[in-house]
Amino acid sequence: MRRGSWRIRILIGLAIVAFAFIRRCSNQEENPYTGRVQNINMTAEQEIAIGLQSAPEMAQQHGGLYPDERMQALVDAVGKKLVNSSIARETPYEYDFHLLADDQTINAFALPGGQCFITYALFSQLTEPQLAGVLGHEIGHVIGRHSAERIAESSFWQTLATGASVGGDMGSVVAGIGQNTLLKNGRGDELESDELGVLFMIQSGYDPYEMIKVMEILKAAAGPNRVPEFQSTHPDPENRIEKIKEAIKKYSGR
Repeated sequence: MRRGSWRIRILIGLAIVAFAFIRRCSNQEENPYTGRVQNINMTAEQEIAIGLQSAPEMAQQHGGLYPDERMQALVDAVGKKLVNSSIARETPYEYDFHLLADDQTINAFALPGGQCFITYALFSQLTEPQLAGVLGHEIGHVIGRHSAERIAESSFWQTLATGASVGGDMGSVVAGIGQNTLLKNGRGDELESDELGVLFMIQSGYDPYEMIKVMEILKAAAGPNRVPEFQSTHPDPENRIEKIKEAIKKYSGR
């Protein structure tokens, strides 16, 4: 390829990279509920729409909703108690709590905008206070806008990788760096949600130490061959327990 063509490619690549950084800076905003400055490129209304649109498919992937209305009512009651007792009630999000029929996968997760899920496999091992810990953690993900932040970060690194590919042969390297950055931030999201979950438990009258028992349940479920922390988006349960103890002391003095 001629030298002039290479210069044009490099200039185009640099322009794309510059655009990625400019857009990222313009998307910086402070989360009014956590005080953390984040890279966000969507509104709360868009988060709600994404969550509502994705909820049926997520339920289907886990065998649909659990058919026992009494158990679902308990999940609803605990979730609503956490929302009404905390800063979550001041957010624009529409919180719904879903008990999934999956009796094999121990899991709980939240979609953008307030759609929270827990599998029966996990629910069946929990007391009410421990359920509150799990749901409080998921509410923390919503308030922390973690999904929206990951979407914005993914867009940033994709644009950066495109610029690096146009300007040279570094596209795959940049994309790999982006994946590592997202992995690290994911662990931070979990710790932030743990801390918020502890706070919500205390505000709702639940014993926050039950959150530690939840971590022990998750650790036992993972077994001795669980993925090392540096390879996982979730911090090791032992590290999470230490952070939870710090949060309990911070918010309750115990």
